[in-house]
Amino acid sequence: MSCDELNTVIRVGRLAKAYRLYENDRQWLKQILLPQLGPFYRSFWALRNVTFSVARGDSIGIVGRNGSGKSTILQILCGITKPTRGEIWVKGRVAPILALGSTFDLESTGRENILIAGAVLGLKRQETLERFDSIADFAGIGEFLDQPVKHFSLGMRARLAFAICAHVDADILIVDEALSVGDATFQKKCLNWIESFRERGTLLFVSHSTGEVERLCRRAIWIDDGRIRADGTSREVVAAFKKALQLEPEDAGRFKLMNDEPAL
Repeated sequence: MSCDELNTVIRVGRLAKAYRLYENDRQWLKQILLPQLGPFYRSFWALRNVTFSVARGDSIGIVGRNGSGKSTILQILCGITKPTRGEIWVKGRVAPILALGSTFDLESTGRENILIAGAVLGLKRQETLERFDSIADFAGIGEFLDQPVKHFSLGMRARLAFAICAHVDADILIVDEALSVGDATFQKKCLNWIESFRERGTLLFVSHSTGEVERLCRRAIWIDDGRIRADGTSREVVAAFKKALQLEPEDAGRFKLMNDEPAL
């Protein structure tokens, strides 16, 4: 095994993801009960044969238009959804900061959700308790910590979710538009923490802010229509992406419900 292979923490090979889209519940039920007569759905291929690898210590930004497949890649890496085909390999503990707070139990308090999320992210209960005060201080939501999360604003949920992920001692940090929610002070706090994390871990960062991508990432991958269009230094890829935004008109056809299956 080469040195490069030993240093690899993420490997993705010919990754493809199709979502099944049903016109109504009846079509869904037919697919479940009578699959041999189907299909009773249309396929939308969000990813099409994506291949890349990530070395330990890399900081990689993923850019692209809405609906290009950026978030789908991160969701697969975090185990939230499974690929339709292709190979994926991840080495190390992952801290996923995706759609901040969307996985909270809304009826439970912030305090209870810290314990639940800690367990989900691989911390033992005692480890979470030892870090509890630091998590609460980072979140900075005061007495709301003992209120049900359903009463939190989106910004408060973001604060708590980011605070939890910042305390799990992850090897790989995966961030998806985490800084679009929250006030400017909190965003700055998160950016500073991410910058410090880069010194000891591996970062995958999705953002529509190309400035943040250039600031936080050495490398960037541009996803377009479910495929990798460019992979290089963040400066080069961001420049090419910005140029395309200016020269290539927005195409609503990208969101058609049925698209062609990518070749094997």
